[in-house]
Amino acid sequence: MMPAGAVHANRRARVLAQMPPGAVAVLGTAPEVMRNGDSPYPYRHDSYFYYLSGFAEPDSFIVLVAAPDARAARTILFCRAKDPDHEIWDGFRYGPEAARTAFGFDEAYPIDELDARMVGILSNAPALHYALGHGAALDAQVAGWLKGVRALGRTGVTAPATTHHLLALLDEMRLVKDAHEVALMARAGAISAGAHARAMRATRPGMIEYEIEAELLHEFRRHGAQAPAYSSIVASGPNACVLHYSANDRRILDGELVLIDAGCEFDGYAGDITRTYPANGRFTAPQRTLYDLVLRAQAAALAAVRPGQPYSGIHEAAVQVLTEGMLDLGLLDKRKVGSVDDAINTRAFAQFYMHGTGHWLGMDVHDVGVYRDLALPEKPSRALQPGMALTVEPGIYVRPADGVPEQYWNIGIRIEDDVVVTETGARILTDGVPKDVAEIEAWMKAAR
Repeated sequence: MMPAGAVHANRRARVLAQMPPGAVAVLGTAPEVMRNGDSPYPYRHDSYFYYLSGFAEPDSFIVLVAAPDARAARTILFCRAKDPDHEIWDGFRYGPEAARTAFGFDEAYPIDELDARMVGILSNAPALHYALGHGAALDAQVAGWLKGVRALGRTGVTAPATTHHLLALLDEMRLVKDAHEVALMARAGAISAGAHARAMRATRPGMIEYEIEAELLHEFRRHGAQAPAYSSIVASGPNACVLHYSANDRRILDGELVLIDAGCEFDGYAGDITRTYPANGRFTAPQRTLYDLVLRAQAAALAAVRPGQPYSGIHEAAVQVLTEGMLDLGLLDKRKVGSVDDAINTRAFAQFYMHGTGHWLGMDVHDVGVYRDLALPEKPSRALQPGMALTVEPGIYVRPADGVPEQYWNIGIRIEDDVVVTETGARILTDGVPKDVAEIEAWMKAAR
């Protein structure tokens, strides 16, 4: 496996290889955002910027200049200058020269020089690649650079004739993970799995949901994860039927299920796991019936994760199993919705299963990349290929309603794992936490 610095340099080279000679690409990182007063939110770099640089400081830009006929390509970093006084208050910063060496750039300059230098860099460049429409501030900054270049027109200087959306190019690169990325995602998955196992062991009726959330956070940080990859969901009882529940402030009652959807971020890559289990360590018969249905649906969906198979096949496999189960259990009335195929075609199943069966996963928990082959007129579902990473997360959510068997009311279940497509099938990155009924019950019994 290549060292991290070489990985990022290789990615920059791949971008340059897709640009016409002399073209310029520009990419900035995320700004710091103030929470209140003089206290900022915890800083998190821009994923695209970090993908090409490995550099996590704010106030930074990357500039790539594709090789024209007579000159080599250039990779340039703009970042904060060294400032010992600021470092007393806010901590270490690399400064241009140290950052250039550490992160493998050809050149590096203070961020204060960006606007002035960009006029020269863009002079006579045939094309500019940047995040079109990504933000008003960047669009205005780019407009200022181009205005400065056009002001030199009488000297024979020309401005870029075309602009291109850089992020679309990066989306395609980020969609297929390299070995370095898979290793980081495996680590994020392992830490996240350990946190779920810890939470499962710690759960007791009478606890408040945020007490379980605290167990997750403890395990994330204890193993080196920098932060949660997203706001953790700890949903007990009826809260499990709220897909993006986030309050985490309800007291957990005896006999209820607890649904946890949580994952850590490790070195810029996300884990994303959901497990559902009984607060008292024993499933009731209705809970077990629905849980086993969802588990069968996940097994069918995981079996559909194969190179060359359509992404949509994962969801279709899960829906087939879930819809059959809904009809068998009386959640759906056969007299009203008809056969399994009828219930699927009319989306009758969506009363109890209203979301997709997964999403791309990577630096962002809902990672970049299109789900359809946009090059074809019919835009079919994209074929899976080795290196793609995604979640597989079927569920069932039964709210009280007329005609719905009362024994299933307020039961929400989701089971989610992270997988990477391999040459022969799929590798599960998050199998370190129980999900079989007997295994969960034995695990929780041992913890007691």
